[in-house]
Formats: sequence, structure tokens, C-alpha cells
Amino acid sequence: MPTAPQTTDELYEALQANQRRPYGRTRTVTAEELVDAAERFEETLPLVRALLELQEAYTYGSEPRKSPVVFARLLTLFDEQPDAFDENLRHLVFWRFKWVAAALRALPEIPLTSLRQWLTEMRERYEKAGLGLQPYYGQAYRLAAHVGEDEALAFELWAGRTRTRLSDCEACEIGERALYHLAAGDDERALGTWEPVLAGKESCQEEPARSIAHALLPLLRAGHTDRARESHLAGYRGCRRNPSMPGEVGRHLEFCALTGNEARGLELLAENRNLFDEVDSPLELLDFLTGVEVLLRRVEQLGHGELPAAGFPGRTWTVGGLRAEVHGRADDLAARFDARNGTTAHTERRSTRLDRAPLLEALELTLRTRHLDEVAPAAPVVAPAARTAPDLPEPLPELIARARALDERGHPDARACWTELRTRVTARGYTHPDEPAMGPLARLRADLLADEASRLGERDDFTGAAALYEEAAGLYDDAGTPAHAALARAHALLATAEIPPRTSAPAGSGTTPQGPADGADDTPAEVAALTAAHAAMVRLHAESSGLAPYQEARLLRLRATALGLRLQASGSDGHVAAVLDEIGLLHDFATRHDVPGQIAGALILRASTFAISGDLPAAVAETDALLDRLNAHGPAWHLPRALGLRARLRLGAQDAEGAHADLGEALRLAADWPADAVDTARLHGDLAEACLRLGRPDEALRHLTRSAELNLRRGDRFDAYCAYSNAATLSLDLGRVEDCIALLDSLLAEPDVAAGEPNDRLVAQLRLTRARALRAGEDLKAATAEFLALAAESAGWDDDPGSHAVIAAETAVLLAEADEFGRAREAADQALAAHARDPRHEALSNCLRELARLQARQQGADGLAGALAFLADAGRVADGARTAGYEAHGRSLDSALAYEYGRVHAYADAYEEALAALEKALTLLGEPGPDSDRAGEWAECVRFAAAMEGIYLERPAPALARLDAAVSRLTALGHTDETEPLTSLADRLRDEE
Repeated sequence: MPTAPQTTDELYEALQANQRRPYGRTRTVTAEELVDAAERFEETLPLVRALLELQEAYTYGSEPRKSPVVFARLLTLFDEQPDAFDENLRHLVFWRFKWVAAALRALPEIPLTSLRQWLTEMRERYEKAGLGLQPYYGQAYRLAAHVGEDEALAFELWAGRTRTRLSDCEACEIGERALYHLAAGDDERALGTWEPVLAGKESCQEEPARSIAHALLPLLRAGHTDRARESHLAGYRGCRRNPSMPGEVGRHLEFCALTGNEARGLELLAENRNLFDEVDSPLELLDFLTGVEVLLRRVEQLGHGELPAAGFPGRTWTVGGLRAEVHGRADDLAARFDARNGTTAHTERRSTRLDRAPLLEALELTLRTRHLDEVAPAAPVVAPAARTAPDLPEPLPELIARARALDERGHPDARACWTELRTRVTARGYTHPDEPAMGPLARLRADLLADEASRLGERDDFTGAAALYEEAAGLYDDAGTPAHAALARAHALLATAEIPPRTSAPAGSGTTPQGPADGADDTPAEVAALTAAHAAMVRLHAESSGLAPYQEARLLRLRATALGLRLQASGSDGHVAAVLDEIGLLHDFATRHDVPGQIAGALILRASTFAISGDLPAAVAETDALLDRLNAHGPAWHLPRALGLRARLRLGAQDAEGAHADLGEALRLAADWPADAVDTARLHGDLAEACLRLGRPDEALRHLTRSAELNLRRGDRFDAYCAYSNAATLSLDLGRVEDCIALLDSLLAEPDVAAGEPNDRLVAQLRLTRARALRAGEDLKAATAEFLALAAESAGWDDDPGSHAVIAAETAVLLAEADEFGRAREAADQALAAHARDPRHEALSNCLRELARLQARQQGADGLAGALAFLADAGRVADGARTAGYEAHGRSLDSALAYEYGRVHAYADAYEEALAALEKALTLLGEPGPDSDRAGEWAECVRFAAAMEGIYLERPAPALARLDAAVSRLTALGHTDETEPLTSLADRLRDEE
């Protein structure tokens, strides 16, 4: 706390600010400082309020040893100065007897007699104050359940009593009753009791998160796997990293362990590593550690005891080492509680949890399914699991010969050979055989470097690729193979030309907040680099002798590729002929020397060139010819890429069905080859787009996540995160809010994402989607915090002010929903300033109208001026859009604005002004036609105007005339669904006449 409060008003403000903080060390330390500050005032009330805040911080910050001490001070003040306690404070004092009872139960060093003495004092004070004893019996039951004796009697004495004002909330009591039935082995009755909480009908600060954690396994045992999955996603979010709910986190870890989601369990354990240090409640720690041990034991049983695991601070842990440590600590805690209680209940309950067998072999919990093999850092997986790896020769000379022969043909299985060779060559003690057929070690190292450079180039790491190709060329020179050196240098020239002129990537890729790139145009520099690279390749080609046909064909293909990339960068028709000429040289040479792979490569380049130049018919014809040749003559591994190309052309021609068929066939054929050789990840991504166009979003979601998984396996993390980002957005659009949040939480926990390494704008997009999902899931506090953070960060995006405009506008709406209209106005002004630099007409208009609606609805006539100011801003945005020739994708900005003027005035009871605005909206919309997609909007405008006229202005006759005419028109045009609200309003007006 920077400065201690100097007045009681400042103290109360500081207390309110602290109450808005999450529970944890920061809130607790501040509460302690505020108590010190309150003691300096002569009044009792400030100290009482500060002590109440401190006890709450201790209770929900998992520090049960300190909570009773604070309450003892409160109770002394209550006894000595009862007049300082108003009815509300008196209620809080009696309520917190229960908190102290819970704190004492959580401490094994507190004798059982002391716990019972406290309950006796609670009963006596309740009786003296004339309060009902149901809360006392509730605490007596909880002690009996904790000890493991006389639970049934204690339960009946509590559950049969009438609730009082001091009873726990309905949700908490439902949870306790359900746990009683669960402990008795009656899953069905427990779930039935829990239903109001699990269904969201009863809730509180801790519920339903607490009940969900305990209901997960009963739901599975009852066969409700889908509901268990959904409950896990929603419930975990309610308790993660929360020091007052570590036991619930442990239950979620246990759920992961028993459903084949051990990798997710380790991920969640890492996310909650703070609990090892922050939980000071022995009882809560026992519950947490038991769940942790269930998970770690399962991972160890599966043979992954050496995996890293997040654990107690101060050292690094493996799964096996942490399990042993957790086992010892948890056993000790259970024994201490049993010794205090004189029973074996805690040891037995712990054994029951540890001895549970998995309930399901595999339950897909999230959109990002992970396995234990993927937890430890490992080399990228080259081939998909569905494909059997090629049999590799055991003797080294045969393996080298096979690798080189396959590489000459461009065969995908060459990669597996090079991978095996890399393992052998880098092994300790490797000695290169002195065999002329194998060549010197320098050549083999050059081959391996060239293969590694090719992989880097496929992941767009052109800087790394260029460096490795140059190094390979030098080794080829040393080995006396100048033709190989020339080809490596040609590759290096192309990779160097592909290095982006800027060091930082722009926002974009279709997944990040949209906006222009830096003010400087990179196209001329890129075109110049590719032109220079092509010229250098031509000179290199002319100067090189002794090239084998396959090498010369590759060099020709590199030349054609350079010009193709130049055409793609420039989009200039003047560059088309040069590309086609180079492709012609490649095709003629490959045909003359019978190099099938390069014949196919030439045809692919030609089809792509036609597509880039906008000649889709020629591109389709060329692709059809390519597929005919591949089916007749091969090579077969080019078929998936060729089908993928034709599918993309069909998507461009709006033939989604044809594209879907091609991509399905491409994936079927791709299963025969390594995933990176046929770019299976892209095939899945393209198929997702085709599915979306065909109205199959769930299928699209599966392909997006599959694309992301494949990209991750081969090390393309940026592309993988882009695909996952699109999957998250789609799942949010589908209403799968918890799926969206779980996926994004998993991604944002990745070390490279947390460090912003893939691309700061991509990370921002992931956070933005998560913030939107939190809002959709009605976690407005968390959503607002994330939006505010993003708005602050995006304010510095000078290269992309449009994205800041959108983020700031959405932030303003969230602030308005929280009744913070002053801050909402500030955020809206930031959005408008950014919009002036980089317009986002529709997004800004929508948000400004929503801000006006919220202020008018929540403040009525008092908020009219502020609401109208927002609408005036929206009007200027609409004027700007009209001037720029912008056409909205959704509602017309002008008619939507007129409608909102009507609604805002209606909220302010200005009905004549509202009706006039709605008349204007109807004029702007115009009468609907038979195919009009505006019929619904027009009908709603008519309904609203009629309501203003007939109900609020008490002019039913013209309102009915308006409604009847609209119903007749809509019916005649076939828009019968839109007539229902109009006829309903007309019936109401006639009934009231």
C-alpha cells in the first residue's frame, strides 16, 4: 500500500478497493496494513470493518491459523462495545462463527475437545441472541463428517431443521447434503440432490465450482460422460489457481487421471503450481495433494515417471520424484488428522481415492487433445501415426545409398532415412567408414544439412535455411562434389530472397486483429530480392558443369519458383510471361530427361501461375491435366497436393462441394505418405474452409484442430497457433464457450506463447478471443480485466490502430455493462481516435449504438444526454462510411442508427421522439421484397413503432392500421414467420380497446 489512509473516508475507500482484488497474498497483505492504519483512529467502527476484511482475506486466502485470531479481536470488540455494531455488522459476527469452526477443523494441531468447545460457545451465543440453531447443527454435522463418527445422526439433526438467516446459502447446503449421500455410496441420490446447483439454478461465491469438482466422478459412473466433460471445463475455470479451493483443483486433476487425460492433468498441475506454496490449510492441502498423487501415480504407471512436473518450490521435479514427495507429505497429514480425531477416516478416504482404477480409457476433454508423449520436448514427428514407417536398411552404406537414391527422385521416404542417419552420425563414437561408394564424411554432413535446411524452409525459417544451405555448399566443395554445391547455393539464394524485409511480422494471417502492415510498402523490396535471386541462379546455372539431369531440373525449378514468388508478391500481369517461360524450360527438360517428379512440379507451377494471375479456367484445366498424368504415370506422392490445389481453385469458384470431395480424397491418399511431404496440415485447413461454406461447422472444427496438431508435430508452431486461434473463434461462434476458453487457456500457457514469441499480435488475438469467450460465459469481471489490458497494449500499435479501435470499443461496452459509463466514454473516445486513423466503420457503429442503448436503459431520462452523445458519434461514423463507399456486412448503419434513436428515446420516456426516429428507420429500410433479407428488421421496426403509438402514446387506431398493413404485406411476400410478433401485438391492442 503506497500511502496509509489519513482519514476514515480514505480507509473505507481503500477497503473497498481491496475487496475488488482476488484472494491471495496481495489482498491479505493489504488487509493487514489496513488494520494497522485503522488502529490509529479513535473510532471503533473503522477497526471493525478492517478486521472483517482481514478475516475474509485469511479465510479465502487459505490461512486458517490466522482467521480465529482476528475473530477473537472482533468478538472482544462486540462484547465490549455492542453499540458500535449495527444490524448488518452483528449479522456478520454471528455468521463468522462458522468460519472459525471451519478453520479449526482444518488444523490437526487443534485438539478435538477445542473444536467441540467452540461449537458449544457458538450454540450458547446463538441461544442468548435468540437465533435459530440450524447453523449450529450444520457445523456439528460437518465436524461429525470430518471425524467420521455419528454422521447419520448429525445429518438428520441438521438437515431436518428449518433454515434461518444465518444458514449457509442454499447452494452450499445442497452441496453438503449431496456429499453426505455420495459418502454413503449413493451416486444417484447425490446427483439428484446436486441438480439445482449443477444446473445453475443455485449458486454463490464458491458454487457451483465446489460441487462440480465432487460430482465429476459420480457423473462418469452414472454414464453422463458429456455432462462430466462440460462440467469439468466450466468447473475448473471456477477454481483454478484459487488458494481457497485447492481441494477442488485436486479433484479435477484426479478426473483427468481417470479419463485418459494425464497430459492435460500435468498441464493443469503446472497452471496451479502456486497452490503448493500458497495453501496454508492442512486439510485443503491434504485434499489437493491426494488429487495430485492420483494423477502422478497414473502417469508413472504408464511409464512416464521421468517427465517434468510442477511441484513444491525450490527445486525441479520429475513425476516420480514429486509423487514420492507428495505421498510422504499427504500420508503424514492424513495420519495427523486421524490422530487428532481418534479415527482412521482420512487415511481410508485417501486410500480409496488412490486405489481407484481409470473409469474411461480416453475421454476427449478439450479441442486440443494431448498425450504424454507430447509433454516432454522432442524432435518434431515427421510421419503421421496412421502410416507405417518405411523399413530402413541396417548397414550404414545401404542406408546412405537408399537415402541418396530416394532424394534424387524427390521421394518422401528420403526424410526418414536422413533422420535415421542424423541419429547415427551424431551418436557418440561414430566413425565414418572408409568406403568410396559412401563418399567422405563431409558429403554426408552436407546432405544432412541440406535436409535440415529444407525442413526449416518449409516452416518459413528462411534465415536459418539460407545459412544451412550455404554451410552445406561449403562441405560439398570440400567433398569434391561441385554439382551438389551449386544446387545448395541455388537453394540458399532463394531462401535469402524469401527472408522478410522486416524483422517483425505484421498483424494479420487472417487470425489476428485486422489492420494494415507498417506504413512502408515491402512489395518493391521483395520483388527486387526475388528478381536478383533469379538472375543469380541463371548465372550460377550457366557457370555450373557436370550437373546430373535431376540436379539441373531442380535448379530450373528453383528459377521458376523464384519468378512465381515474384508474381505472387507483385500481382503484376507483366511478370506472368516470364514465369510461364521458365516453367516451359523446366517441363521440356524434365520430359526430355524423364524426371517424373519435376514434370509434375512444372505442371503444378503452371496451374498455380494461372491461378495467381486470375485465369481460373486455365488453372483448372491445367490441374485436371496434372491429375490425369499423375494417375497414369505418377509419382503418386504428388496426388494429394494436386488435389489440394484443385480444391482451392474450386473454392475460389464457389464450388464447395467439389472442393470437399477433392480434399477428402486428398486426405485418403495422404495417409500413405509422411504428413509434411504432402502438407496434410494444409489439406485439413482447406477442408475446414470447405466445411464452413457447406454449413458443417462441427466438421470444420475437427479439421482445424487436426491441422493445428499436425503443424505442431512438425514444428510449425506459428501456423499451429493460427489454426487453433481459428478453431477457438469457431467454437465460440458455435456457442461452445467452455471449449473455447479451455483451448485458449492451454495455448496461452505454452512457454513460447506466454513470452509472445510466435507473434505478439497472434498472442493478442488469442487473448482477445478468450476475453470475448469470458464475456459470452458471463464472467464479466475477468472479461473486463482482459479487455482493459488489451486496450492498453493495443494503444501502442502504431502500425495497426484499427485493431485498437475495435478492442477499445468492445472494452467500452463491457464497462458500460458494469455501469461505469465514465470509463466507457473514455474507452469509446480512444476507439474513435484510432478509428480516425484506420476506420472500422461497422464495429465502431455497432459498439456506439450498444453504448447508447445501455446508458439509456440503465439510467433512463438521466442518461439520455450521454446516450445521444454516443449516437451522435455513431452518426459521424456512418457518415464517414457513406463517404468512403463502405457497405456494411450486417444491418445498414443508417437504418440501425435511426432504430437506436427510437429505442433510446423510448427508454427515456420520450415517446414522440422515439416514434419519429422509428418512422425514419422504416423510410431508410424501404418496404421488403419477396427475397429481402431485411424483412425481419423491417417487421421489428413496425412492431416497435406500433407499440410506441398504440401503447405508450395511446393511439391504438393508427397503430392497428400500421400492423394490419404490415402483416398483409409480409404474408403476401411469404414472410409468415415475421408476422407472428405483429399479430400478437395487434391482438393485445384490440383486447385493450
